[in-house]
Amino acid sequence: MASTPTLIVFDCDGTLADSQHLITEAMQFAFASAGLAAPERSAIWRTIGLSMPEAIADLAPDQCQAGRTELIRAYRERCMDLRQNVAGREPMFLGAAPLLSNLSAREDVILGLATGKSRRGVARFIEQNALDGVFTTIQTADDAPSKPNPAMLHQAMKETGTSPGAAIMVGDTSHDMLMAASANVASIGVTWGYHTAAELQRSGARMIVRSFQALARVLDGREVAPNCEAMA
Repeated sequence: MASTPTLIVFDCDGTLADSQHLITEAMQFAFASAGLAAPERSAIWRTIGLSMPEAIADLAPDQCQAGRTELIRAYRERCMDLRQNVAGREPMFLGAAPLLSNLSAREDVILGLATGKSRRGVARFIEQNALDGVFTTIQTADDAPSKPNPAMLHQAMKETGTSPGAAIMVGDTSHDMLMAASANVASIGVTWGYHTAAELQRSGARMIVRSFQALARVLDGREVAPNCEAMA
């Protein structure tokens, strides 16, 4: 009897994509264009993974809705400008591409993406990194409420006919871990992104990994034991 496929859902920014330079520059530009003091890099990084309205609300709590809408418009416009040149690309972390290639070739694995990016942003990321056809289900900020709401994972499981017990979320922020916990899905926190290992654990990460090599070993076995850490 064939084994039940495992749905492995990846976050994008900070997990697969090294995009901090683009996000930081675009956010600082948006605030400067509105005559506001730019947030610190660390503050911006804390919001990565959230949908834009939630991120802007966190970074500019004193701004009215119209002001926040303008910040979002300026941010997205700057992102589009930056992506027109090589310096504005969002490359994958070293080790991400071979991992995805190996997993996508397996008949017992289904790959998904759940991200705070817009669908247009995801399309660019997939095109730039030759990932067309890798992800069976893609959930974006245009399709569901922002993380940590579990809607993205619920929709991914519905689209692939997967139960929570046969799904794993891989991400670098507490938003990812909290989303997984709310969806009753096992989660793996990666430490090369924007939140610390301690933050990931406090947010419900079932396992912490510190390298793509360690992540590959865990996903090969697909047994995510509670409160464990897989070293490089």
